Amino acid sequence: MTEVAVLDPSVGFVDEDIDPTLDLFDEIERLKSEKNAILLAHYYQEAAIQDIADYIGDSLGLAREASETDAEIIVFAGVHFMAESAKILNPEKKVILPDLNAGCSLADTCPPDAFKAFCDRYPDHTVITYVNSSAAVKALSDIICTSSSAAHIINQLPEDEPIIFAPDRNLGEYLIKETGRDMVLWDGVCIVHETFSEKKLLRLQAQHPDATTLAHPECRDAVLRHADFVGSTSQIRRHAEENGPAKFIVATEEGILHQMEKDKPGNTLIPAPPESGCNCSQCPHMRLNTIEKLYLCLKHEAPEITMEESLRQDALKPIERMLSMSEGVK
Repeated sequence: MTEVAVLDPSVGFVDEDIDPTLDLFDEIERLKSEKNAILLAHYYQEAAIQDIADYIGDSLGLAREASETDAEIIVFAGVHFMAESAKILNPEKKVILPDLNAGCSLADTCPPDAFKAFCDRYPDHTVITYVNSSAAVKALSDIICTSSSAAHIINQLPEDEPIIFAPDRNLGEYLIKETGRDMVLWDGVCIVHETFSEKKLLRLQAQHPDATTLAHPECRDAVLRHADFVGSTSQIRRHAEENGPAKFIVATEEGILHQMEKDKPGNTLIPAPPESGCNCSQCPHMRLNTIEKLYLCLKHEAPEITMEESLRQDALKPIERMLSMSEGVK
């Protein structure tokens, strides 16, 4: 029987003491088996969570996995918008998130009311929205995309079709160059990718002239122009695996390095430096999820993602278009 958790909304996660002698990896595996649960994790999660996940991927891969799973419970080790997307695709399943506070700085830059007013100024435009957005913003959109599928989707639309792209300005500017489309952009950024330093990257490249620089398109153009390869987290991972052993400078959230190291131990991986004095490039929201919170989340099946059915239906349509239009994208 599921234990009833007293979840304080002001806390956002199950706050309970854990027996320090418990092997949390074994306990999580046991609970997954007992509850017919699947653990989906994003690349930006801590290494311990990645190591116990049933599937690790970027936003497109996670959306596909969530749409195809037969599990009764989806445990989403990621941020809130990702768990929302899983619930939108699986209304009959229980979707739980270790910490409801695991939000997204990019999604937060795009409030639904302000976004609706923005879209109303361009009534003849097709609204393509990056998956890093709330369910309410998705419901105002025509098509959802991921960084790996965005250009592929845009190129399927007629050349004269006007487009709004939101909420990531840097990704939008990159896509304008990639597709040649003159899109109207919402002014939002990711706090991790926005802070990579061009000057420090150039200094690092001078120190490692034999290194290949891999960058995520959420980075500023000042950084992207010095990259040898630009792609989503999965595409960055695959590029390093297929082109190693070699030395790579990696400009994205450093959680991806864990899988990249396992893929090709012979590769040398150097994280690109942010503007701050910190040598790390971690998303503070992603890192709110811990192995302890994950265990308690699965034990109590809380906190759970819920939403109004009307909102879910409105947000489902553009996500389904994304999945349909992304066929063939890796």
